[in-house]
Order: sequence, then structure tokens, then C-alpha cells
Amino acid sequence: MPERVEEHVPEGVDYGWVMQTTFVATIVVGAPLVAVLSTQVTLPTWEARAGFAIRVGAVVWFASAVLAYLWARRDQPAR
Repeated sequence: MPERVEEHVPEGVDYGWVMQTTFVATIVVGAPLVAVLSTQVTLPTWEARAGFAIRVGAVVWFASAVLAYLWARRDQPAR
């Protein structure tokens, strides 16, 4: 039986951490942002509401992914 690995230190950026952080940040920031911005536009149908949420959510997702990647890259230990 192989020995149990207790810790893993990836070389370079830890993309798993970046993906998890992006997911959480998108929900935490995106949901309130969509709710606040939706009060400023007329959304008469469910299709309009869904499209609006997708458009705003995509921008939030992209921004949070870039910021999480840059943060991970900056905080990686010097080798």
C-alpha cells in the first residue's frame, strides 16, 4: 500500500484553487450584482430575465477568474 500523501505543493499556479475561488467569488459577488442591476432595467419575460442574468454573470465570472489567477500567480512561492 503506498504511503498517504498529506500535502501537495504544485509548481506554478494551483489551478484547482483558482477554479474553486472563481466559483465562490462569482456566486458571492454575482448574485447580489445581478439583483441590484436588474432593478434598473425592464425584464418583462423569463427569457429576458435569464438572458440578463447570463450576460451579467458571464462578465462577473470572467473578471473573478482573471483576478483569482493573478492573485495565485502573485502569491506563489519564489523558487
